[in-house]
Amino acid sequence: MSALLEVKDLRVSFRQDGRITQAVRGVSFTVGRGETVALVGESGSGKSVSALSTVSLLGDSAIVEGSVTYDGDQMIGASEHRLMEVRGNDISFIFQEPMTSLNPLHTIEKQLAESLALHQSLEGQAARARILDLLTQVGIRDPETRLGAYPHQLSGGQRQRVMIAMALANKPDILIADEPTTALDVTIQAQILDLLADLKKQEDMGLLFITHDLGIVRRIADRVCVMKDGEIVEAGPTEEIFNNPQHAYTRKLLEAEPGGRPDPVAESAQEIVATRDLKVWFPIQKGFLKKTVGHVKAVNPSSISVRQGETLGIVGESGSGKTTMALAIMRLIASEGAVTFQGDDLRKWSTRDLRRLRKDMQIVFQDPFGSLSPRMTCAQIIAEGLPIHNVARDRAPRDLVAEVMTEVGLDPAAMDRYPHEFSGGQRQRIAIARAMILRPKLVVLDEPTSALDMTVQVQIVDLLRDLQRRYGLAYLFISHDLNVVRAMSHQVIVMKQGDVVEHGDAETLFKSPRTDYTRTLLQALV
Repeated sequence: MSALLEVKDLRVSFRQDGRITQAVRGVSFTVGRGETVALVGESGSGKSVSALSTVSLLGDSAIVEGSVTYDGDQMIGASEHRLMEVRGNDISFIFQEPMTSLNPLHTIEKQLAESLALHQSLEGQAARARILDLLTQVGIRDPETRLGAYPHQLSGGQRQRVMIAMALANKPDILIADEPTTALDVTIQAQILDLLADLKKQEDMGLLFITHDLGIVRRIADRVCVMKDGEIVEAGPTEEIFNNPQHAYTRKLLEAEPGGRPDPVAESAQEIVATRDLKVWFPIQKGFLKKTVGHVKAVNPSSISVRQGETLGIVGESGSGKTTMALAIMRLIASEGAVTFQGDDLRKWSTRDLRRLRKDMQIVFQDPFGSLSPRMTCAQIIAEGLPIHNVARDRAPRDLVAEVMTEVGLDPAAMDRYPHEFSGGQRQRIAIARAMILRPKLVVLDEPTSALDMTVQVQIVDLLRDLQRRYGLAYLFISHDLNVVRAMSHQVIVMKQGDVVEHGDAETLFKSPRTDYTRTLLQALV
């Protein structure tokens, strides 16, 4: 197999504040036509830096040495004109964070059309037909209705699918996919992986796949390169690496999968939150008078109950209503139906009264970097809610911050650092500490592990179970990662297009699913 992309002795360093930091040390690998090569490793191992080096996307602070050839042409030191020819046309990227890659001011159709006009000179109806075909390929339902949508109007999974469509638009020779399925639910993840595999075969395309999910690697890759601290510590055929790993770090990655079960819930446990016929429908308004012509049925009448020390897992595809249900329970969006919190009907509470309740109901979001202010120190972020909710005024805030940082596995000595100075896993611990310092009764965990390395996922799951055991917390755990849901949850509800299609004990549901949709979700696990 001829090497379409060949990387030899790649070394990358960054200049910052008069210092030079080495990020990649002597990395070598090849990607042939029709071949999938996976770069695997934890955050900071050099995977993405190595990939971005292939077409000089690292910026002026980077010092890149070694050799990168595409189809025999040297890319390091190539002219900007040559690099522009290759980028997005011959070598295309799918990035992990679609919200930062898509233009928030342009519609989906316009952004896809720009790429087609630039590289294929497609315009008008021909461009629209190609766009609809691409959106259908990547699993966007009713693509005609999405052409005029802006990125913020799509779910995280839908935005990622649009990014994949943009990358595939020009039929590249090499596709570099940097954590492309991180934000996707398992069924769409399986579809995207199958789609990439089919395209690779049809187009004889080389695929460089960057991920921390070894289940995906085993499913899609022909060869694996395991990276640690900027070096490839082990490389070889996929089955050989999985069946007979030689390096201790590779073995550590293979063993890193959330396991175990949460502690059983006491029979006398108090009910923390419950809903009865909770419904969230968003009106569709048209015309000058904004006449309501229909509704987006985000959550159809649903009833749940969560007790002290209990976790309710909420699973389903993007757009199924998981997060909407949680926000309605928190009374952060309008809804119909009853929501009771520790026996009180929240419909009777005024906005002012609800503010007093907020310290007992906290949220940890999916993206720890996006939910932390870059202008605030770790201590300021964690302590932000203390004066608002009048918590522990007899103690110094920094003492409380130090105490909760220790609880979540952070060094209190780092409390004056800023979010960008922490790893992804550490940032998620900061977000958890911000919620836990108020000693809440209910915590909504919205995809809290999806952006994290497998080893860090295990640590966060263990941390959350330990905090639940210690303080009797009730969790609403929203995730598309069914392995994590199984390790965290006592009971699980499965949502599809706003409906709760299955609800039951976690172990029973995983072993004996009653609905075809739940069975489809379980079969899609990689």
